[in-house]
Amino acid sequence: MYFGGYGYHGMSFEQKYRCYPASFIDKPQIESGGKIIMPPSALDRLASLHIDYPMLFELSNPAAQRVSHCGVLEFIAEEGMIYMPYWMMENMLLQEGDTVQVKNVTLPKGTYVKLQPHTTDFLDISNPKAILETTLRNFSCLTTGDSIMVAYNNKKYYIDIVETKPSNAISIIETDCEVDFAPPLDFKEPEKPVAPVPLGKAAAEVQEAPVEPEPKFNPFCGVGRRLDGKPQKYEPPPVSSSGSKDKQPVNRGSGQPSAGSSSQSSSRQSQGKLVFGSNVNRSPKETQKEAAKATKQEEPKKEEPKFQPFSGKKYSLKG
Repeated sequence: MYFGGYGYHGMSFEQKYRCYPASFIDKPQIESGGKIIMPPSALDRLASLHIDYPMLFELSNPAAQRVSHCGVLEFIAEEGMIYMPYWMMENMLLQEGDTVQVKNVTLPKGTYVKLQPHTTDFLDISNPKAILETTLRNFSCLTTGDSIMVAYNNKKYYIDIVETKPSNAISIIETDCEVDFAPPLDFKEPEKPVAPVPLGKAAAEVQEAPVEPEPKFNPFCGVGRRLDGKPQKYEPPPVSSSGSKDKQPVNRGSGQPSAGSSSQSSSRQSQGKLVFGSNVNRSPKETQKEAAKATKQEEPKKEEPKFQPFSGKKYSLKG
């Protein structure tokens, strides 16, 4: 079946038109929306097919494999022609007079859309949310991958449709749709400034830093070993950091001392002395004798008086 030289297939509307931008007709509002102007013959065919309202259409450019969706504003175009927003022709890579295929479709109501401005200038608007809501009233549907145009204060802002739910193409007429924004394409995270360090502050911080105390010298903190190879019967006592020697050694040997160590336990050797050889097995008397002998040897010898002539003193030749 043919109508006006153009074909209609079955009970659906599918037609090919030559597209032209809105500058060819005195309808500037087309540029700030997502609707096209179609010829009157299209309205007659759509009415006979009992198409659901709102009327939504799929636009396709098979040569460039581009697909978009739109609504219709009026049916006043010349036969065989449609007028489209220029930004829509750019999305579909169409030039003036190129052929575009138009097909009626039914789209689900949108619940979510994610937008991404091209520049940060859009965020500098005093109330971008209100401007966006006003602009989207001129749209019937949105398609993922399109770049729509928002006109405000004699300036054009382009915004990408990054994501739509529940499908890649949604209807935004009489629906509650959640809108989310992605960072603009030219957005750069500001670098964190490094605060300059005033002169002398670093040195003052170094001087104010707490100085850890140096470890003090602890004498006799090692472990003694016997030269005869016998096991040690006691361990030297731990010495405190103050270096005091008032504490007595702690005997950590077994509960039953051996026979060879009986003289050692009775003599109670003084703290701080190391025992070498067989001195451990000697009796207390022998130890006292040796100590007295060592004391006599250590006593300084008295110097004999020197001869002093004419001093009036007597000296013995025997000494």
